[in-house]
Amino acid sequence: MTRTEKAGANGAVPGEGPPRQLKRMLGKADLKAVPETRRALRELLSHWGRPGRSEIAELLTSELVTNALVHTDRDAEVTATVGPRGLRVEVRDDAERKPKLRVPIADDGTNGRGLVLVQSLADAWGVVMLGAGGAGKVVWFELDGGTA
Repeated sequence: MTRTEKAGANGAVPGEGPPRQLKRMLGKADLKAVPETRRALRELLSHWGRPGRSEIAELLTSELVTNALVHTDRDAEVTATVGPRGLRVEVRDDAERKPKLRVPIADDGTNGRGLVLVQSLADAWGVVMLGAGGAGKVVWFELDGGTA
């Protein structure tokens, strides 16, 4: 199931209008959702006016979505919100394991680089554990409205 929503006045800065938001449910192991999410994010960011930052946002979102789908074996949800201060992307899943930042091994292909990219390119990022009993976690990153 896929949907794009406009946020309400929540989070809006007076005179700036409401933030724009993308919300998308991702099915378990549905790797087709990765390029589809990138396209939807590109559309959301088309009026952001930050081309270099938009490309970084697409890359980092792809990494978090792929991690959620490949490493958790569960459904996930991605939420991207563009507001006056920048972009925040959150990927929620029901897995109770906290992702580990790994130093990639040179001969390991492309594995292990996702969170390193997020750490390197995002202005801020983190993981919020949602509690016991299978509540899961949210992995997020933020890009400010500055230029790349």
